Amino acid sequence: MRRFLDRLYLVSGGLAAVFTVGVLVAVVMSIATRQLGVHIGGLDAYAGYSMAAAGFLALAHTFKSGEHIRVTLLLSALPSKGRLRLDIFALLAACLIVGNLCWFSGKLVFDSFSYNDISTSDDATPLWIPQIAMAIGTLIFFIAIADETIRRCKGIPEEKHAEETHYE
Repeated sequence: MRRFLDRLYLVSGGLAAVFTVGVLVAVVMSIATRQLGVHIGGLDAYAGYSMAAAGFLALAHTFKSGEHIRVTLLLSALPSKGRLRLDIFALLAACLIVGNLCWFSGKLVFDSFSYNDISTSDDATPLWIPQIAMAIGTLIFFIAIADETIRRCKGIPEEKHAEETHYE
């Protein structure tokens, strides 16, 4: 199970990288076609969809890599038992918040599909299609936070990351 979850987070990060390249491609195409006097409708919208997909799909990989901003000043001042309790409390709060975001992201996709909601830009894309990346990204992020919460409750310490080991 551990290997599957680690691969899931890595694949999610890889997809985020692909969508980041998609932003680049859409912007470069938009600039190039404008210079050539050709209009391809929806390139700006696709750049935005790709940017949103990259951001949401990167959440879990970034979290599991220890790259999310954390305020460790209070944690480092506590004894190890207090540090663990505060960390578990923060992870449980994150589970609630991200679980809520995950639920409503999925609901947004379902509602957009049900109402046949389409983009108002030139491309008229059904909005549920780009919204899927947000729903999947928040779901994987929720899994990552729940995974970390369970690990911490079992007493498994947080993994040290390269930049943290230099300052200790």
